[in-house]
Amino acid sequence: MAETALTNQIRKLRFEHDEMTQMELALLTGCTRQTINAIEAAKYAPSLELAFKIARVFDLKIDEVFFFTKEDDEQQYK
Repeated sequence: MAETALTNQIRKLRFEHDEMTQMELALLTGCTRQTINAIEAAKYAPSLELAFKIARVFDLKIDEVFFFTKEDDEQQYK
C-alpha cells in the first residue's frame, strides 16, 4: 500500500497574501516561525486546531490548504 503525505499550499498562499512572512503567519496563528516552516516543508503535520487557524488566516476551508497525496504517484486523495 502506498504511503501518504500531508501536503499544503501555505507557501503559495503566503505569497498571494502580500508576501506574508512565516513569522507573520506564526503570530496570527499562535505558534512559532519554526513550526510554520516545518509544516510548510511537510516535515510536520499540524494539530487539527492549528490547521484550522492557518486556513482561517487565508479565509479558506481546511481542505483548500491541506491535502493528502500518495507518495509513490503523488495523486491527491479526494
